Amino acid sequence: MTYRNILEKIRLAFPQPISDTIHDSYFVHSMMRALDQVDALKTHLPFLGSIIHGDFEAAKQTKLADTMSSVEVVTKELVSYLEGVTIFGHPRTQQNVVAPTTIPSLIGVLLASLHNPNLAWDEFSRLVALAEVEVTAMTSQLIGYDPEQASGVFTFGGTGTTLYGVKMGLEKACPETMQKGTPENAVVFVSDTGHYCAANITSWLGIGTDNLITIPTTVENEIDLKLLEQELRKALTDGKKIATIIATLGTTDAFGLDNLKQIVMLRDSLVDEFELDYQPHIHADAVIGWAWSVFNDYDFEVNPLGFRPRTIRALAGACRRIRHLSLADSVGIDFHKTGFAPYISSLVLVKDQVDLDLLKRSPEQMPYLYHFGQYRPGMFTLETSRAGTGPLAALANLKLFGEEGLRAILGHIVEMTQLLREHLEGHEGTTVLNRGNFGTVTLFRAYPVGVDTFEIKRQEFEDATYRDSLIAHNTYNQEIFQYVNAEAMEGRGVFISTTDCYRKTTYGEPIVALKSFILSPFVDEEDVKTVVAKVLEAREVIG
Repeated sequence: MTYRNILEKIRLAFPQPISDTIHDSYFVHSMMRALDQVDALKTHLPFLGSIIHGDFEAAKQTKLADTMSSVEVVTKELVSYLEGVTIFGHPRTQQNVVAPTTIPSLIGVLLASLHNPNLAWDEFSRLVALAEVEVTAMTSQLIGYDPEQASGVFTFGGTGTTLYGVKMGLEKACPETMQKGTPENAVVFVSDTGHYCAANITSWLGIGTDNLITIPTTVENEIDLKLLEQELRKALTDGKKIATIIATLGTTDAFGLDNLKQIVMLRDSLVDEFELDYQPHIHADAVIGWAWSVFNDYDFEVNPLGFRPRTIRALAGACRRIRHLSLADSVGIDFHKTGFAPYISSLVLVKDQVDLDLLKRSPEQMPYLYHFGQYRPGMFTLETSRAGTGPLAALANLKLFGEEGLRAILGHIVEMTQLLREHLEGHEGTTVLNRGNFGTVTLFRAYPVGVDTFEIKRQEFEDATYRDSLIAHNTYNQEIFQYVNAEAMEGRGVFISTTDCYRKTTYGEPIVALKSFILSPFVDEEDVKTVVAKVLEAREVIG
């Protein structure tokens, strides 16, 4: 067989560049066939097909085939890789901050993948680049930035958004770092419940994890402002350059919300007091919390959407911190979390385009690019290749939901979270650890019969003489988790998750917690009741 014969088969495996009715139908049919095969894996269980543990050692021996295959064969093989994948939209899935995806956002990903635009330059992305600018403008307006002055780019995830924030701060505090390298006296601040990506970022940027200063949090899981001020003063007195202060607006484990307004006021006062010739950059890691901005102008007294009183209080409580996002110099936003878009759809918003300009490279470094066009973010982005999937998915959902839809879906999952806490608090054997928290994650513990759950939480947290009790109950909760998830595997419960360290006690021991993270709009009160019922059932079985 000559290469021309093979080429004809290859051409059939591509969408046709010129409209061909017959082949276009084949393309659509191929997509529908794949979706049908996936749909056939659905049962009443919250995962596709059955759980199959991968043989990774065998996978290392995989070799490239000698001959071509076909679209049909490859499609069937690809679908098999979804066996056992969690259905995050299932009401019996409450595992982590992974959101179900909408139909329009999936179409956005498909369309962008179909014609493969590269957002480095509008010459290679045309109006898909416009979508990125439109999403940036819509989101800037939502959080309170001036869209005329603000800017933003989609990047490789929440870690990427914080990386941009720290890098811009580094260039402000230590000019010409891009040319001369990272100085040894640059430091970054974050809370101890902030995302661990801060350690990755300081490591990869050459700042070093030794120069990442971690500030303890209060019992509300927000950064301790007194300790932050103390450490900021010490750093400045020691001649350190404060590159970035990372404020967390929605921690992963407990939806802790740092007091961004006070952090900004503290930064500004220290700039004046120490007569700094730069302004330390404040990056708001709001990849989860950003969406609550839709409630910034909601009338909580009138409550037109009819949320329950406890839900209204939770929404208002989150809003009192989220409404200050516009004070940050940059903000990280994940549409693939509380924006219900597919991975990866992450936007770093910058209050002033001037800050992004600090990252620009010389045109001489890129002689074959950017000769014309109106939009050339590739001149300052870390990535040379940026897909159009993230912006189109985000744009699809912003257009689909509008303010009204986002309020409704967020309000609902907060309402279900509050109901879960009510049911947990209605039993003497369970206690909620983050009951005053306003997000959609609930951290809780179960205790054996006879334990005073009204006192034990405080005793284990504060009193070192309860260390053995804490350790024993940590193990007990891990056993509860194993039982509940084993039941869910059999279709008799709800998938929840656990954390090995919700936070540390005053004497340094980690507190294990059971975790329900509600993000599916399909969750209702019966699913919430099932979580509690299975935990109580586990108590009876384990003893």
